[in-house]
Amino acid sequence: MSKPLRIVFAGTPDFAARHLAALLSSQHEVIAVYTQPDRPAGRGKKLTASPVKNIALENDLPVYQPASLRNEDAQQELAALNADIMVVVAYGLLLPKIVLDTPKLGCINVHGSILPRWRGAAPIQRSIWAGDEETGVTIMQMDEGLDTGDMLTIATLAIEPTDTSATMYDKLAGLGPNALIDCLSEISAGTAIAKKQNDELANYAKKLSKEEAKIDWAMEATAIERCIRAFNPWPMSYFAVAEQNVKVWHAVVEADNQGKTPGTILSADKQGITVATGKGALRLIELQPPGKKAMKAQDILNSRREWFEPGTQL
Repeated sequence: MSKPLRIVFAGTPDFAARHLAALLSSQHEVIAVYTQPDRPAGRGKKLTASPVKNIALENDLPVYQPASLRNEDAQQELAALNADIMVVVAYGLLLPKIVLDTPKLGCINVHGSILPRWRGAAPIQRSIWAGDEETGVTIMQMDEGLDTGDMLTIATLAIEPTDTSATMYDKLAGLGPNALIDCLSEISAGTAIAKKQNDELANYAKKLSKEEAKIDWAMEATAIERCIRAFNPWPMSYFAVAEQNVKVWHAVVEADNQGKTPGTILSADKQGITVATGKGALRLIELQPPGKKAMKAQDILNSRREWFEPGTQL
């Protein structure tokens, strides 16, 4: 029988908040919450609390928001909490070695991929971008490296052909909390087994950029379609037409590019706007012109058909 652990939780976005909620419903005791400082948000740039802070305040938990954990005062403040373990989920601050060593059982992290496949900032997006057939969450004992710690628990799920980063984020936010509770039970009972990562299998999941989201029609249609799903909801794949950037929300791969130069519009009708690529073609189903909501291809053709005449080069 595992005993309740005294936990310090560190996290910031909604993904982390769902893990905190699971901990609050478990046998364990969350004694304090660390989250990023409030940030300006919305059109009025009003200071806004993180989703993790909101849950902490709703449950009367003490909240700490240091700008850094590298200064001695913040480190002593953490040590005074006398935690058994620190659970870190999408916190957003680097933890120096002195912090990693402060809780009795160290710090564990919930990471949004199957390690060591994708280390770094954008593992969910890169798994779709690369065409992986499955992903998951890994719970690891944190060390000083970037997602290099020993693995304690791995939970997996399939990446469906229609999954976007948004849908996968939600799926992993549902998968992670249960895996975390199971892992903590094993740690508390002394039955957790830590497994070294094989560094030779590791890839760095670099951050996405708006520059990368511009569609390169010379790529294969299958790769462009994966980018469209990987870059949804941010930064959103786009192309330029009539000096306007049009975002692509949904597209399907077609086999035949009719021997045309990549970027050539092959057809434009109610089934979609079909564009030649380096291999195959891509039928654009749902698009978003500047200043408008996402709409079906037929709707954009009703108002902007001159943009998409067959033979036009994008």
